Amino acid sequence: MSRTMACWIFLIGMGLLVIPGIFAPEHLSPGSFSKGALGPLSAPPFGTDSLGRPLHEFVMQGSRILALPSLVGAGIVVMFAILGGLLACVKNSKIGTAVQILGEVLGALPRLVVVLVVARLLPADMRGLMPIAVTWALLSAPGAMDEAAAVASRLGGSRFVEAMRAHGFSKRRIFLIHIVGINLRPVLVRQAANVFTQIVFLELALSYLTASDASVDSLTHSDSMGSWADILVEGYKWVPPLSMDTGHALVLGLALIALVLGTARAAVYAGRAR
Repeated sequence: MSRTMACWIFLIGMGLLVIPGIFAPEHLSPGSFSKGALGPLSAPPFGTDSLGRPLHEFVMQGSRILALPSLVGAGIVVMFAILGGLLACVKNSKIGTAVQILGEVLGALPRLVVVLVVARLLPADMRGLMPIAVTWALLSAPGAMDEAAAVASRLGGSRFVEAMRAHGFSKRRIFLIHIVGINLRPVLVRQAANVFTQIVFLELALSYLTASDASVDSLTHSDSMGSWADILVEGYKWVPPLSMDTGHALVLGLALIALVLGTARAAVYAGRAR
């Protein structure tokens, strides 16, 4: 696949993931048992759940829950990866040692346990996916920094900068274009795509656990909103022994997961080295 084609696929996929959230309703429509478990042909575009609520509203509200926190988490990892790569090109052992110690401490923490602790410690009115996404990104940053630093070191580190300076290039062009834009780009894009996907699956996992148990409050969104995990919960009712007519919800939920994975993969292809 060419990088141009991959870039277009990424942009289209990202638009399908983000734009529905902009138009998401504040609350789900009231259900109707007479319209329960209707297929896409009877209740377009995606059908209804077992309570008669349109599934496209779950898609839109799930997009609102996921889009911004996932992008913010990916951006945090990119900034730390850039920092790690640039530090490998600068002769400053004190800063490098301090960053390495901090990275080892953060990298040693169990991510999922820390995320759950943060989610439970937040007040009920402050709970949402954003704090969880930021925490996950900070815990993922050391790995991204190490990979970026390894790439910059193979490039030559400070010797590469000195050689480029000897050829008359400015520091801004060396650091921003040659190091970050050309050599670190594949690492930055891959790490951002990985963290974006991880945050999406983290939200689905946490929401699925709370959606399957009505006595547990949601950790990633308000109770008035629906998540993509709710679509999967409805879809799994199609599996025996329940055997309800909600197979269309399962197909929709798996299609959303495939869209996230395909968009992330297209981003990696678009950002790969020449």
